Amino acid sequence: MRKIDREQHTRTMGRSPDGLPGATVTDIATAFGRVLLIWVHEAPGPRVQRIILPGDPRADAVMFGSTSSVREPRDEAIRTLIAGIQSFLAGHDVQFEIDLLDLGRCPPFQRRVLLAEHGIPRGYVSTYGRIARYLGNPCAARAVGNALARNPFPPVIPCHRALRSDGRPGGFQAGLDLKRRLLDMEGVRFREDGRVLMERVW
Repeated sequence: MRKIDREQHTRTMGRSPDGLPGATVTDIATAFGRVLLIWVHEAPGPRVQRIILPGDPRADAVMFGSTSSVREPRDEAIRTLIAGIQSFLAGHDVQFEIDLLDLGRCPPFQRRVLLAEHGIPRGYVSTYGRIARYLGNPCAARAVGNALARNPFPPVIPCHRALRSDGRPGGFQAGLDLKRRLLDMEGVRFREDGRVLMERVW
């Protein structure tokens, strides 16, 4: 992997992609490319609204709407999260806390799915069906997949670790190539046909 440029730039937006006034966008250089962190200042601390990975088509729209630039966010909690994202994408095992995430903006079912997904350890995978059964709704595999497809917080909520029941990768908002790279980085192995070897299933 290439050396990480640890410089970040922060831009304040008039309105976030989700319609939030006063949101801030921090542009983070990582080993996988540019990650965008969208957050707002709130009492008693900042709240993260969205994280956009490299390859996500929404990134250009976010940067188009941003304005003034400063060197680095002053909020210590945001700086710690940035360092964690950079470390994670450099291949390290990072245990993310979710206190900064504004999960309250997600519908109740999606929030339950995201919390379940957050519990999948590095090097393991799960399936949409297994998560649905864990949540007590075994017929909701498709709904689980849809909830993860709209995950606002990758990789803090590691939705790349959820697959179809047959080991196919399923979808990923930043593209299947990045999903495979993330899984490969975590030691997950693939068959020649592109399916995951279901060796460590959560």
